[in-house]
Amino acid sequence: MRAPHTIPERSPDLRSPPCTASIAKFSICDPREAYRDGWHTPGTTLVRTMPGDTVVGMRPDARMAVVALTHDPKLDDLALVEALMSPAFYVGAIGSRRNNEKRRERLALFGVTPEALARLRGPVGLYLGGRTRPEIAVSIAADLTARRHRLPVTSLIDVEAGKTLVG
Repeated sequence: MRAPHTIPERSPDLRSPPCTASIAKFSICDPREAYRDGWHTPGTTLVRTMPGDTVVGMRPDARMAVVALTHDPKLDDLALVEALMSPAFYVGAIGSRRNNEKRRERLALFGVTPEALARLRGPVGLYLGGRTRPEIAVSIAADLTARRHRLPVTSLIDVEAGKTLVG
């Protein structure tokens, strides 16, 4: 069986060792000129095309995850539209609950169905109480791992429920 493939858009969050561990093959997508140089993270491939085009070109299957991490709707939204129309096992986007609600409204304007929007993990990752970039990377890796193995993590998906658990 082929290793799962994750297409996160570029973010410093992904430079954390827990995120680039051997849980998956990573392709990082960032077309912005300002980030053309300086990406030297072992185990990752940097793709320079627009994220929406990248997702279409990679033809996500049930072993692929797509995670949007730029906080930029011009980069994130079209990639998410394409990913939500695919059989990718995981589609997520970083950001606050409020920003994710706005994102869902924008995606609906692009014709994404309520059923497809229900697949969007946002805020991305499990709620583990983390605040730093490495902690967020761990929460994303944990969520990807749980989803890949079809483990129920309902109480750690809901931020409010997660906050209740950690006190």
